[in-house]
Amino acid sequence: MAKYLKDVQKALRGEVVMSEDLDKIATSLFNNQVPDLFSSVGPLSLKPLSSWIIDLNERIKFIGKWISDGSPPAFWLSGFFFP
Repeated sequence: MAKYLKDVQKALRGEVVMSEDLDKIATSLFNNQVPDLFSSVGPLSLKPLSSWIIDLNERIKFIGKWISDGSPPAFWLSGFFFP
């Protein structure tokens, strides 16, 4: 995702050619929608882009806490899969 975002910025500045994929990403970002390339590798959600990014960051923090502090004694398994 970071690579695509950097490429979109470069394309908007005219430093690289705007490909069809970059155009779709830029259009989705402008319309506050999750680009298809992002949703294919990120969590499933019907949220708009801004809420999806907040949710993604919270998930990353949650998993990071598991890595640093260990897994909790109990957790809601279906909560990981229900969008």
